Amino acid sequence: GLDIVWVAEAYGFDGPSFMGYLAAKTKTVQIGSGILNIYTRTPTLLAMTAAGVDALSEGRCILGLGASGPQVIEGFHGVPYDRPLGRTREIVEVCRTVWRREVLEHAGPNYTMPLPAEQGTGLGKALKLITHPVRADIPIYVASLGNKNVQLTAEIADGWLPIFYIPERAASVWGDALAAGAAARDPQLGALEISAGGIVAVVDDPAEAKAVRDFARPLIALYVGGMGAKGKNFYNELACRYGYEAEASQIQELYLSGDKRGAAALVPDEMLELTNLVGPEGYIRDRIAALKESGVTVLQVTPVGPDTVALMEKVRTWVDA
Repeated sequence: GLDIVWVAEAYGFDGPSFMGYLAAKTKTVQIGSGILNIYTRTPTLLAMTAAGVDALSEGRCILGLGASGPQVIEGFHGVPYDRPLGRTREIVEVCRTVWRREVLEHAGPNYTMPLPAEQGTGLGKALKLITHPVRADIPIYVASLGNKNVQLTAEIADGWLPIFYIPERAASVWGDALAAGAAARDPQLGALEISAGGIVAVVDDPAEAKAVRDFARPLIALYVGGMGAKGKNFYNELACRYGYEAEASQIQELYLSGDKRGAAALVPDEMLELTNLVGPEGYIRDRIAALKESGVTVLQVTPVGPDTVALMEKVRTWVDA
């Protein structure tokens, strides 16, 4: 009953290998990269990878892109973390050019194809994809949090992948950026899809519900506390914009000092509740309604329970209600 399955990469196994495996083992579900970072593959290779998965799956690929952060990009990959907005815009342009099988001639601030003679051998040739993509319009979703990046996403992407999304606070945090991006958006792209959600579990007992939500504590602590440095942590900034400035500062202080368990303990219960869907059936229905009201079009969840297949079948009926 799933519509989309998202494959993470982070600094673990590469995503496209698993996407190709899923393409071979499934028939209807869409397969999205959640996410491929924009620094470690050339724009053309990103386009080729998405076209390859799309061919293997007969048109079921979603290319999820994101800038990641300097800790991973510079620390794990040894690549400078620079100009994320400009790179994202150019990569999207290049991907769509490649998928249309147009001869690739791109001269931008960050990427130039073919490479000029003064930067290489001078033998570079303008080429087009020799294979025929299943689709020339593979959906591109962008993971973004900062105002400028969210504005860019709303302007050029097919979908948006926010993290730790609180529907009641989305408008105050991102409303202006989304509106500015939408004003510059090409009408041919259609409406921006927004994918958000969290852990979903039907739990009637409040203590048990809290225990399930606590599964998310280490993850939020990792992002808010450890994904970056002081003054350069996008997830910490998001927590502050949500109104958790004091907690975000303390979480980061503890996490960077090595006290990961202490940092996780400080993640606000309210943040855990508002970024997940855990509780009685009626409560989950209300949370789904709140997500819809805030503009979410794709419910992205991690099911928890003794029968996750049955749970997802229920969730589908609640979404469609």
